[in-house]
Amino acid sequence: MDALPFELPRFEAGTVWLVGAGPGDPGLLTLLALHALRESDVVVYDALVSDAVLALADPKSALIYAGKRGGKPSPKQPDISRRLVELAREGKRVCRLKGGDPCLFGRGGEEALALVEAGVRFRLVPGITAGVGGLAYAGIPMTHRDTNSAVTFVTGHAVGGAVPEDLDWAALAGSSQVLVLYMALKHLDAIAARLIGAGRDAATPVAIIANATLPEQQVVVSSLADCAQDAQTAGIEPPAVIVVGEVVRLRATLDWLGASRAEGDRAAPPGSIG
Repeated sequence: MDALPFELPRFEAGTVWLVGAGPGDPGLLTLLALHALRESDVVVYDALVSDAVLALADPKSALIYAGKRGGKPSPKQPDISRRLVELAREGKRVCRLKGGDPCLFGRGGEEALALVEAGVRFRLVPGITAGVGGLAYAGIPMTHRDTNSAVTFVTGHAVGGAVPEDLDWAALAGSSQVLVLYMALKHLDAIAARLIGAGRDAATPVAIIANATLPEQQVVVSSLADCAQDAQTAGIEPPAVIVVGEVVRLRATLDWLGASRAEGDRAAPPGSIG
């Protein structure tokens, strides 16, 4: 770590840091996250941690994949937690690296509880969640005085894989000015139907942001009525974050990333690679 005007906390042997890796762009890592990567003996990382972020780990660190992806063989959560405990008891400095923020639909709380039960010391290192970073890179402010004073983060994927039935969709439709949906792409048609059926205007703008903050980021702007079909037509695949609300309309003016890329295309000479 380059010289800083303050000291970062010591990453002690036999401890686990539950670290948010952010949505993908390595520039969005916090100083503490970078510190953990450079000081760890072992990095146990999730499926959504980008290669660019992993490349920042100490070359001597062991990299252990513990990713979970829907519909694919994945390690069980108790097994992951057990492995963290084992590594810590071996005296390792364990960086548990999770995409986005470890405690926003990231099971960081579950892993922290398992560490407490095992008597293993830990630290929570928050990260920029996809619902924040993805919206920013899509040119969509999460709040704006003219559109909303509240935001609701919602998972679109229950433990069993279905649409969550324990959510009050009518309340979400009627009172939440902006909804940010995680893991909802598979069930977007059903979720949109629930919201419309509960009274949300079918013309409400929706943005689907795939591979948020990465070079291959895709953004589809649609309406609540058409978003599922438009996402399918565009070939959008997970991971994706979805935002529902009037703030989406601001993207037409605030798409700074799209403007930057367009400017780069104009500036590139014929035959160049950009």
